[in-house]
Amino acid sequence: MPERVRRGARAAFRDWRGRRPFWGGLLLALGGAEILLTEKASLKVVMHIGMQGLAGYLLPTLMVLLGLLVLFNPAQRLFYSLTGVLTSLGTWLTSNLGGFFIGLLLGVVGSCLAFGWLPDQEARVSRRQRRRERARGAKAGENAGTPA
Repeated sequence: MPERVRRGARAAFRDWRGRRPFWGGLLLALGGAEILLTEKASLKVVMHIGMQGLAGYLLPTLMVLLGLLVLFNPAQRLFYSLTGVLTSLGTWLTSNLGGFFIGLLLGVVGSCLAFGWLPDQEARVSRRQRRRERARGAKAGENAGTPA
């Protein structure tokens, strides 16, 4: 049985997440979802759906779609993230000030994270693994210093 199958679902998800701009796509999708939810709010503070009713729903839906595309097609992340920033900023006018600033900020930050992600970086080593390597190095140094 290959090692990848034996490691478990959590390790497989961690590997999948490491090969794409996960947090950028997730924040962009969450920003769009938050804006869509504020459009349905029955609060007295809701100002309007937008200049046109359709644009108030179209831009946040596009944000959710772009966030999912960043997650599942990271090769085109530059186009998706630039489009995501523009749609996030467009919700300022069309959707209750961008979901009362929360969805707008989530969308812009997520798009910036997706834009800045580099696919060919080496994986970061966790603190736990660095401590283990230091402990092994110290033990090897102690063992090398003792006479046989």
